[in-house]
Parts: sequence; C-alpha cells; structure tokens
Amino acid sequence: MPQLSEYPEDGELVVCTVSNVKNFGAFVTLDEYEGKEGFIHVRDVATGWVKYIRDYVREGQKIVCKVLAVDPSKGHIDLSLKQVNEHQKREKIQAWKNEKKAEKLFELVAAEMGKKVEEINEDLLPELYERYGSPYAAFEEAALNLKAFKKESGKKKWVDAFAKVAKENIQPPKVEIVAILELTCPDSQGIVHIRNAMMEESASEKAEMNFRYMGAPRYRVEVSAADYKTAEDELKKHFENIESKMHACGGRAKLVREQK
Repeated sequence: MPQLSEYPEDGELVVCTVSNVKNFGAFVTLDEYEGKEGFIHVRDVATGWVKYIRDYVREGQKIVCKVLAVDPSKGHIDLSLKQVNEHQKREKIQAWKNEKKAEKLFELVAAEMGKKVEEINEDLLPELYERYGSPYAAFEEAALNLKAFKKESGKKKWVDAFAKVAKENIQPPKVEIVAILELTCPDSQGIVHIRNAMMEESASEKAEMNFRYMGAPRYRVEVSAADYKTAEDELKKHFENIESKMHACGGRAKLVREQK
C-alpha cells in the first residue's frame, strides 16, 4: 500500500530489505517507500562492538529499522537496527503484512466497482489513513462493526463494495475466556431447567457462547468476543441470568474461573 508521504519521519519504524553489506555498514531499500535507499552505519547495527557485520545482516534479509535522520534534499535516510527490540519488530512486520494484504483487498474493491485500483486509491487512501490509521484497520472495522463503519463513512459509492470485500476476506480478531459453571437443581425436572437455562443464554449479539457438559454438576463455558472486556461483561451478564433461573427452581449456580 503506497504511503501518503514520500519519505519516512524521524523515529518511525520501517521494513527494509538489505541490499548491500559493507564492513562499515549496510545499505537497504525501504519496502514501504517505493524502494528508497537507506543506510545503517556499523555502530547502529548492534549493541557493542561488531566484529563481523554479516553475523547481523546479510543481503536479501528483511529487517525492521528505526529512522534516525532524513535529508530529502540529498536523498539520505539514516537508520538503526539496534534500536528496535523484538516486540517492536514483530508488531511492525505484522502491520506490514496486513498492509500487503490490504493491497490485494483494494484490488477486489476496485473489481467490485468496475474501476482501476489507481482510481479508488486516490479517493480512499487519504480518508482511511486519517480515520483509521491504516487501510487494513478500516477493513477490520468494516468486518467487525459494519453498521458503525457505514454510518461513519456516509453514503459514498465505494462503501458497499468495501464492506462486501471486508466481510468476505477479513476474520475479525477474537479473544476467548473460559469458566466452569456448577449448576444444581433438586426439582424432579432439574436437568430440564438446567438445559433450558443454558440454551436461553447461549444467544448473544456481542459474543459467542458455548456450553460443554463435563460431568454433573460441572459445565464448561467458552466466551469469544472482540476484546476481553466484552467477553467478561457478557460472561457476567449471562451467568447472572442463569443464576436467577436456578434460584427460581430451587437450585444453585456457581461460577469458577479457569485459564484456557
């Protein structure tokens, strides 16, 4: 996905491909900035003394660097490899992969609209970067919360095609929490009351609820949602409803948290 600016900003993390390794440093191309060239001085390759630079970088390798300085007038971009930790590297690589996927999705959107990618890029990219931070984040939002996405975007020609592609190609991220329900009911139809209570509470607009029998009186409940807060809130709400139903038939309900 093309960047809106021609050069990266100081402090930005960028995905690079090592193109040429010398004893004094390494030349790289910036994958997100139309292959512009950057340079990593040997002192910025790793912490401490670097005896053999090829122990750290080699031609063709994908790396994540931090931008130290940019001089557009000279076309110079100074980079550091040692200032990027493993967590930052993983996050940046994942974001880069997401944007590569977004490029493919934009081709599908263009096909749905009967247009060329270049035509829709000009209209969509600035808006999506401003509103969502990245095109892929916009696809995720459309897949996760379609009503809000359409309301935010308004009645524009591209919205329906964008939403359709998002729905068909993006799996919204989910988290899962697990708990154990202990349900008892002394009534002669106790098992029916228990089963009905769980069946009634298995439907949820904000989360996916699954109940599994583990052997009386224990039932495993798995809650999947977009985030942990939603999952926790849904678990609490549905447990309180089940607890109320158990009390109504003279039974009891207990919730025991368990790590998945």
